[in-house]
Amino acid sequence: MTIAERSAVMRRIKGANTKPELQLRRALWGLGLRYRVGPRKIPGRPDVVFLARRLAVFVDGAFWHGKKLSASRLAEMSGYWQKKIANNVARDSEVDGILIDEGWTVLRIDSRAATRDSEAIAGYVLRLLTTDNAVTPPTGVTLVQRR
Repeated sequence: MTIAERSAVMRRIKGANTKPELQLRRALWGLGLRYRVGPRKIPGRPDVVFLARRLAVFVDGAFWHGKKLSASRLAEMSGYWQKKIANNVARDSEVDGILIDEGWTVLRIDSRAATRDSEAIAGYVLRLLTTDNAVTPPTGVTLVQRR
């Protein structure tokens, strides 16, 4: 691709209201859960937030957050992409730490899992919000911290 073509492709990539986010939000809403979307005052600006229970949900794109890439594939990429993905992963970890220190529970959901299993993930979120029992998260969901 030329630089102009690559630039045009990159401009079309959405940062919010992606298909996986919308699908997960529809499933959560269908279960009667009410939430906030992308509040700016919360560190990391989570995709979905349950304020009363202090639960922050992030739907992470597999490529951008390094979840889709093997070590060998990452090594093949140019230095720019290696640095970009490493910075995203480091920022995710930093945001998780800040939120945990502030008493939040953090869920990281792989975008592929949100698209594939939004109903199961929504059910998991409902159980997480309504019970104190530790529930095993579905595939593609990482519970970073639970109070």
